[in-house]
Amino acid sequence: MLSFIKSIVIIALSFTYSLSIAQAESTTTLADSNKIEEVKFEVLPEHFVNVAASPGEASAKVTWSLDHEAYDYLKSVDAKLIITYNTKIGKKRSKKGMAGGEWQFTELIDIDKTSFQINDLVGYESYYFKVGVSKDGATSENVSKKDMMIWSKEAKTKTERTWGILRLLILIGSLGFFIYGMKIMSEGIQQAAGNKLRQMLGSITSNRVKGVFTGFGITSIVQSSSVTTVMTVSFVNAGLMSLRQSAGVMMGANIGTTITGWLVLLLGFKVSISSYALMIIAFAAPLLFINKGKAKAWANFLFGFCILFLGLSFLKDSVPSLDESSSIVQFFIDYKDVWYGPIMFVMLGALVTIVIQSSSAAMTLTLTMASTGIIPFEVACAMVLGENIGTTITAELASLIANVHAKRSARIHSMFNLVGVAWMLLLLPFFLDLVGYVVGGTNFDPLNTDMSTTGITLFHTMFNLANVLILIWFVPQLVNLAVKTVKSKGDADEEFKLDYISGPLGSTAELCILEAKKEVAKFGTTTAKMNKFAQTFLNSTDRKEKNKMIRKIEKYEEITDRVEIEIANYLGKVATLEMSKDTSLKMRGMLNLTSDLERVGDIFYQMSKTLERKDESKIYFTPEQRNGINQMFKLIEEAFEIMNNNLNAEYGSISLDQAINKEREINQCRNELRELHHEQIGEGNNLDNALIFNDLFSSLEKIGDHIINVSEHVADKKID
Repeated sequence: MLSFIKSIVIIALSFTYSLSIAQAESTTTLADSNKIEEVKFEVLPEHFVNVAASPGEASAKVTWSLDHEAYDYLKSVDAKLIITYNTKIGKKRSKKGMAGGEWQFTELIDIDKTSFQINDLVGYESYYFKVGVSKDGATSENVSKKDMMIWSKEAKTKTERTWGILRLLILIGSLGFFIYGMKIMSEGIQQAAGNKLRQMLGSITSNRVKGVFTGFGITSIVQSSSVTTVMTVSFVNAGLMSLRQSAGVMMGANIGTTITGWLVLLLGFKVSISSYALMIIAFAAPLLFINKGKAKAWANFLFGFCILFLGLSFLKDSVPSLDESSSIVQFFIDYKDVWYGPIMFVMLGALVTIVIQSSSAAMTLTLTMASTGIIPFEVACAMVLGENIGTTITAELASLIANVHAKRSARIHSMFNLVGVAWMLLLLPFFLDLVGYVVGGTNFDPLNTDMSTTGITLFHTMFNLANVLILIWFVPQLVNLAVKTVKSKGDADEEFKLDYISGPLGSTAELCILEAKKEVAKFGTTTAKMNKFAQTFLNSTDRKEKNKMIRKIEKYEEITDRVEIEIANYLGKVATLEMSKDTSLKMRGMLNLTSDLERVGDIFYQMSKTLERKDESKIYFTPEQRNGINQMFKLIEEAFEIMNNNLNAEYGSISLDQAINKEREINQCRNELRELHHEQIGEGNNLDNALIFNDLFSSLEKIGDHIINVSEHVADKKID
């Protein structure tokens, strides 16, 4: 019984102890719970994430985000954020406690915002930004208390310049960089493929369709319609192409220039080749040190290609970003729907192209402005039409110092573009609707910059294609109109001037040599006429005719002197251009053969003085002497004909057989006349008669020597 009671007591005590322990544990947990509730959430710099700043014109946009814990807490206590900022110099002064280093503060920012635009900053200045909150909610009283503020990590950016003279100069410089890249790229490809381009133009027939494809192909390769049109004017000037052939090439060049717009749109706006430019230059740079082949030319092409897109990148950054409230944007919007608006914008596009001297650069500038929303879609398309007119000024300028045929070729190009713009202006609203439908269907939005820039490029292509398809059937009418509007001043006005090289240098040494070659061929024809003048003087009995021949010989001798100097000066300038070894050899050969032709002019002039002295002294030739000199004149005339055929042939590809045989005949005739001369002296005949006779046939033989020298230089061979 006692043991039972003892057990009951022990159990009761154990239960009581367990209960007290449980109560104690329960009390502790509750206390701990109350303690946690009393702990306040503390915002730390780490709670601010993705803090960044992006530049604007004398402004900056600061962006940030808060993690969930910090956001929930700050939202619950209705906290506000604030941004402090300082310049790079101001930050340094602030650390040293110097005046002018004070940090600036924005207004209080709602906790729900993740970005804030700060305006009225200094343009082109480095700024540091920090986002902050006070421990008890951001208020203006706490920002200057370091122990009360929690600041994020710093974000840095450099503001952009405001629009003004500096930004304008940067824009012009960017455009110049773009144009320079296009020039280098175009010259590089011409140097690399100059002969092939020349063969493409040289192979054109009267088929105008083939001319269109040729013009398109060359412009697509060299990326400049101006180069193609100037080259075409040069070929017409050089007599290598007819007006009808040039018309097709000009039309094709207009289509080819649209390729530039697509390259800019796809590689400049959508892909951004500028990001890879330095890598491309890394591959191109070693080619500059390779002297063989076309390595340097291809290096120039690649460098120009990269510079072009680097310039485009700068151009995009330098064009101002304007909203619809800006005055310039409002100007374009206000006038785009009035009836005379398109005409005004066509004139603006033409003016821009005339100033820039590059339709491709003007097109790129138009696309860039459209991509930033400065000019509406309709205005940009009207400006593109004007750029087609403005590009004709290049060919017109190139033809100013050319012959009448080149002037007519440039006039055809101008008329083609003017007529095209005229009919397009009448149909512009309908054509723009068609372009919009092709780009975006019924969802086309001209305010969407991607759709707008694509539409502008497509409009450029469709307009030029349509214009060619329409006007290609009117090439004969365009040619006739050009002939009527550009009058020839007559053969005498064109005969005694440099027809082919009196203008500025061509774009490549190969093209320059080709033009010089035509001038040298004309030089040969001019010199050959002196043979007929001298022969007429010898055989004429009319004093007036003799005097006329003397004056002509004197005039032509002056021409030969001038032409030799002009050609030598021109080739001296060409020598400064990049050229292949083959081109260099051709240039040297031209310099040598022009000296021979000039020497021929001098000899004929000396002969004219001898014949004049003969008449004044009343010295007469025997029939044998006269027949012998006439035989020499005939052989010299035949030698001139062979020489001129060789001058018009491809250098280095002619056969010298005919020239050599004719030279032998001249030498044989000279030997026969020398024997006759010796016989007459031995018989004691008139010595004055014999001396003049000897002077004439010896001079003619020397002319024959110079003629064969010319053919040798053309053949690039020297006869022993």
